[in-house]
Amino acid sequence: MTTYSPSPRPTFDGPAAIPYATVTRHVWGDDEAGQVADWIYASTGQIHCLVFGLGVGGAFRHSTEFRTVFGADEWLLVLEGVMALANPETGEVERVPAGGSVFFRKDTWHHAFACDGEPLRVVEFFAPPPSTGSSGAHARTRPYLETSRYADDALLGRLVPGEPRPRTLHRVTDADLVWRRDLGTLVGLACSTEHLTAGHLEVQPGEAATVHSHGGDEVLYVTEGVLHVRAWHGEETRVFELGADDACYLPAGCRHEYRNYGAATVRAAFGVAPSYT
Repeated sequence: MTTYSPSPRPTFDGPAAIPYATVTRHVWGDDEAGQVADWIYASTGQIHCLVFGLGVGGAFRHSTEFRTVFGADEWLLVLEGVMALANPETGEVERVPAGGSVFFRKDTWHHAFACDGEPLRVVEFFAPPPSTGSSGAHARTRPYLETSRYADDALLGRLVPGEPRPRTLHRVTDADLVWRRDLGTLVGLACSTEHLTAGHLEVQPGEAATVHSHGGDEVLYVTEGVLHVRAWHGEETRVFELGADDACYLPAGCRHEYRNYGAATVRAAFGVAPSYT
C-alpha cells in the first residue's frame, strides 16, 4: 500500500528563474486515488505553484491516504487537453478546455478527469501553501468523504439558464476576467482573495512593465513567447529569460519589471500570495 508523504517544497533565497528542465518532479497517489505526475515549481512560505499531468483517460480521485480537500484557495488553468473537474461532495462538474480555468476555496473536495482522448496538463496556484499545514495535514482534519457523486440531481426540474445557483467550483471565462493596465501591461485578474491573487499577464511586443513589487510572493509561469524579467535583490540585479513552461519566483517586496523584446505577444499566468498590492 502506498502511504501519503508530503510533496517536495522547492524554495529560493531570492528572485530566481525556474527553467522547466530543472523543475522538481514528483508522483503521488495510489490505486484508489489514481497516479498523478507533478512538476513543482515553487513552494514557499506564502505560495505553492505546480503543474499536474494526467495521461489519456487518466483521473485522480481520493483515498484514505490521499485526500483531495485542502485548506487553501486554488486557481487551476488548463494548459493542454480538456479537464472535467468535479466536486464529489456536491455533484458539481465543470468541463474546462485548454485556456480555461477554475477557482475554488478551502475545504472543497475535487477530482479531475482527462477528457477527449488527450493528455491533460494544468498549472495550479495554491495559497496558503503546504508549509502552513494546508495540504495533507489539513485534509486529515476533514470528515472523510465515503461516497463520490458526479451529478447534482437537485437541479433536475429546477434549472433555468441565467438564474444563480449555489456553486463551489467557479469556472472563470474570458468575460469574468477583470483587466487592469496599472503596470503599463495588461493584467487580467481571475481571482483575488485574502489568500491569493491570480490571473493572466500579457506583454505586447516592445512593451516594458513599470518597475513594481508586491506584498506577497509571486510565481510567474510563461505560456507563450519569451519574457525577460529583471529583478533587484539588495545590491544585485538578476535578469531572467523565460520561454514557454519556464517560470520565475519573485519574493514579497522584490522590485521587478517585465520586458518583451520579441515580435509576438508574451502571455503568462501568475499567482501572488497573500497580498497583491
